[in-house]
Amino acid sequence: MGHTGVAQKLGSESMIFNPAGMAFMNKTLDFSGSVTGIFADAKATMPNGDVHRTSNDPSTPIAFNIGMSVYRNLKVGISLYTPYGSGIKWLDNWPGAVLNQSVALKTFTLQPTVSWRILPNLSIGAGAMVTWGNVDLNKGLVSAESFNAMLSAMGSAWPVNDVPASINLNGHASVAVGLNVGAMWDISRKVTVGASFRSKMNMKVKHGNAAVRYANTTAQAILESRLNILDQAPFSAAMPCPYVMNAGISYRPVEKLLLAFDVQLTGWNAYKQLNIEFLSDMLTDYNQHIPKHYRNSWTFKLGGQYSLTDRLDLRLGLMIDTTPVDKEYYNPETPGMTKLSPSVGFSFSPVRFMSINASLLYVAGLGVDNASVSYPDLLLNTQRTFTADYTVRAWNPSIGLSFQF
Repeated sequence: MGHTGVAQKLGSESMIFNPAGMAFMNKTLDFSGSVTGIFADAKATMPNGDVHRTSNDPSTPIAFNIGMSVYRNLKVGISLYTPYGSGIKWLDNWPGAVLNQSVALKTFTLQPTVSWRILPNLSIGAGAMVTWGNVDLNKGLVSAESFNAMLSAMGSAWPVNDVPASINLNGHASVAVGLNVGAMWDISRKVTVGASFRSKMNMKVKHGNAAVRYANTTAQAILESRLNILDQAPFSAAMPCPYVMNAGISYRPVEKLLLAFDVQLTGWNAYKQLNIEFLSDMLTDYNQHIPKHYRNSWTFKLGGQYSLTDRLDLRLGLMIDTTPVDKEYYNPETPGMTKLSPSVGFSFSPVRFMSINASLLYVAGLGVDNASVSYPDLLLNTQRTFTADYTVRAWNPSIGLSFQF
């Protein structure tokens, strides 16, 4: 349904969309679990016409929810889900390797939740988001262009095409805590409105590990005196998980049809800069301060559900996700452009207490041309600019089970 849910009564799943919705749960125990496969592809077209594509591994976000009735108007539950993540894999020797070769970022949230139906038609809910994660980032330290300039100055006539030296940054983020709160109100038997707020959390890697690798023995012989100081060096890094504000309305014109519309504001302006700092005064020249200058972005979601039979529900949806990324700070580690995402899905209940759920979401990036980013050249002590045209697309199939007793 286009990832709508802020004004829908989804049982234990409401803990993610709007914790207040769980208060309307009419079962003693509600369990749901799902896994999604994200099969994404990004393409960068260089000013000279060369095209470079990612070779991404699938990502598999999960969600597990358990809700229980304490009293008729009071429900409690716990949810485990992956609210943020990023996975992209460019080739090691593509032209933008000094900006990014690959990144795998995962966050996990455990959320105990309480939901209270204050009045027959009004509820509130709150959950504590306990979040942790890890990051694995690979990027070039020295570009082939800069290395060839150095070889030329040394009198060598053997240029190289491979990135001569790269670095891996790997670390685990400390636990961060936030809140997910919401309210839901039945205006009438046909119309429900809801609102929710997930707070910002700062994910911090306090002690990650760096590892330097070289393309060949020639590159190692020339560069190791300068770069080996980074090998096995500890570093710290920080990145915000932005706040998310949601508002939604659902409307049931007839008993078998449900329509929903959600609007979401994500506080990406908290992501001003990616800071990677080595924990040694001797390595301050190698600290990374990568400007991002993200802006807040809006997402609009529309969905519909039709009960074809008592056991089969059919769903359609559409999501429009506007970009938070400025074209002048467009790093290929996160080619976040405006995206148009239609979806289809269904739920089938083979028995009264069980439902099988499946969906397919297609993400079509609208593309961005002449996107650029400036970065420092480690060898030549100059600023360089990388420019490319980007497109992104992804297929996201999902399967889930739910049980109600």
